[in-house]
Amino acid sequence: MTHKEDNPIITLVSRVVSPFIMIFALYVIFHGHYSPGGGFQGGTMLAAAVLLVRLGAGREISQLQFKKSWGMPLGSLGVLIYFGTGFVAMLLGGNFLNYEFLPLAGAANAVRGWGILFVEIGVGTAVMGILVAIYDDLLEGDPL
Repeated sequence: MTHKEDNPIITLVSRVVSPFIMIFALYVIFHGHYSPGGGFQGGTMLAAAVLLVRLGAGREISQLQFKKSWGMPLGSLGVLIYFGTGFVAMLLGGNFLNYEFLPLAGAANAVRGWGILFVEIGVGTAVMGILVAIYDDLLEGDPL
């Protein structure tokens, strides 16, 4: 983009719609092991909500919602959550991502459910952080 014009309607719509997209994205992440969807789809929707505000409201306002410096650390944290869940199961005698070996109290089905939820949260966090970081890196130098 070479020139950005402030449009109050686009700014208002992006700021109003973005939280609803985020809520639905969290629903998709947290119910990914029960229904279609999951971490990747929810993380993509979270990133789309952040990018909607970036495109509609501009860089200054969008930095209040999600700072540019948070993208890669958040992506790395998501990968660490995903890998950590599998690695803990492996350390305790199971295969990688064998949820039965996670040190959680409860029945085997409940432990598997929690393990899958941890993986979905890790994937969603990684996808969101990395997609926003890629967008921010592509725009570096472009006066938005």
